[in-house]
Amino acid sequence: MTRTLIASDLDRTLIYSATALALPMPDEQAPRLLCVEVHQGRPLSYVTERAADLLTRLTASAAFVPVTTRTREQYRRVRLPGPPPAYAVCANGGHLLVHGRTDHAWHDQVRARLSASCAPLAEILDRVVRDAAAPWLHTVRVAEDLFVYAVVDRAALPDGWLAELTDWAAPLGWTVSAQGRKVYAVPAPLTKSAGLAEVVRRTGADRVLAAGDSLLDADLLLAADKAWRPGHGELAATGWTAAHVTALDTVGVLAGEGILRRMAAWVEEVG
Repeated sequence: MTRTLIASDLDRTLIYSATALALPMPDEQAPRLLCVEVHQGRPLSYVTERAADLLTRLTASAAFVPVTTRTREQYRRVRLPGPPPAYAVCANGGHLLVHGRTDHAWHDQVRARLSASCAPLAEILDRVVRDAAAPWLHTVRVAEDLFVYAVVDRAALPDGWLAELTDWAAPLGWTVSAQGRKVYAVPAPLTKSAGLAEVVRRTGADRVLAAGDSLLDADLLLAADKAWRPGHGELAATGWTAAHVTALDTVGVLAGEGILRRMAAWVEEVG
């Protein structure tokens, strides 16, 4: 029996904040939304009701694995439709959750790989906080003691700042990714595809479907047998694609629904 595994990024791929919904129709024609994340007592992330139905249907015939740059704490706030995933990849591959619990052996392997191949976190953090007093840099945070992200005012970023940071970080073995209001600096060996490969090994999956929107998702999409990306995000902005990757024109929360619809159709057709 063929075993299908669906590996998907979460934010701006499957789930959307209120500011990222990008609904193209009048309010009275907008789709009904289901809240899938609450933070500090307030609704934070949504899917359409149709997307919720599609995801529930997919999880009945395939293993669903969230693959996210979110920390474990941030991931655990998300309540997706369907049964809780048996596996989840968090912190861009830095943590593997098995039935909601951290696999510490996996994390130790990741730590060893990072220490052997890229500059230390402290060096990257020092470079990012150099601009801490700038009005366009709101917050700098360290995630899981693995990578750095800054919350910025994208419209007010100085010309060339992002490119300069990217060029500085690359020789040190770090990748820079801009996603909405956040700019991430992540060790290059810290990848979603590595976490996915471990889940595939453990589950014995025969084929993998994947979805994602950012630079940090590119390796995940390349590792899949069939993949999709929305019409927004870093990958869309740069025109990134591959032979087995379908680029949707749809943006916002309807892109998440469209990805799930195409995944469900593919699973139904291929069997």
